[in-house]
Amino acid sequence: MTNSRIGATLGFDVTEPAELVLRIAAARPLAETLTVVDGAGAVDAVELPGRLHLIRAPRGPLTVTYTAEVAVSGPEPAGVTDVERIVALRPSRYCPSDRLGGFAAAAFGGAGDPAATVRAITTWVFEHLSYEAGSSGPTTDAAETLLGGRGVCRDYAHLVATLCRALNVPARVTAVYAPGLSPMDFHLVTEAALDGRWTVWDATRLAPRQSLIRIATGRDAADTALETTLSGRLTMPELLITAVAGGDLPADDHLSLIELA
Repeated sequence: MTNSRIGATLGFDVTEPAELVLRIAAARPLAETLTVVDGAGAVDAVELPGRLHLIRAPRGPLTVTYTAEVAVSGPEPAGVTDVERIVALRPSRYCPSDRLGGFAAAAFGGAGDPAATVRAITTWVFEHLSYEAGSSGPTTDAAETLLGGRGVCRDYAHLVATLCRALNVPARVTAVYAPGLSPMDFHLVTEAALDGRWTVWDATRLAPRQSLIRIATGRDAADTALETTLSGRLTMPELLITAVAGGDLPADDHLSLIELA
């Protein structure tokens, strides 16, 4: 079986010299290439811990190109540590689980064991939210998504994580490349801790979980943002993502327990 292939092209218009941090590199690539060029030639990208890349960009156009090959089957996924469990139970900026405890208890409190609870939450979010591009913004949190009844992948992931945490199931979000996703883009899913393992859930059901390729994991989208501007000013008018599975796309019932390497 061939390796999965992923790539991203980001085109920026830098109107004031800027420092930016990218988080687009796969967590465990077999091989990868990242190039950054402006109108005068190559620009350095400094790799930081956590697979971050720091770029100091001059004024003008800037293009970032990333490609990688990733093994279809990775190493045995790590179990849930005590620190991870504690962090994944706390409310966070986009996952205000302390505000949705009453709703979560009324809607899902009788689902049964933790696995049944996560299945019930994910199914409910899939059935009750409408996927609408542009329906949310950078400040939309899970409570607003619940009230509005619509969103994109990050809103689905935030709401699932929030409802899990409200019922004492540790949950976090994970940015991924998603072979089979249409339209193709960066994707955000949820991981819930069940029996000491991180299981992956996608309430959008837009791509099979078995083929997802991890980029970064955190409390919410604030920890997994693909681009953060530290100084200066820029826009990103171009974004092109590719993700091709190493073999046929698997079938996914979106109910079974699946771990992400």
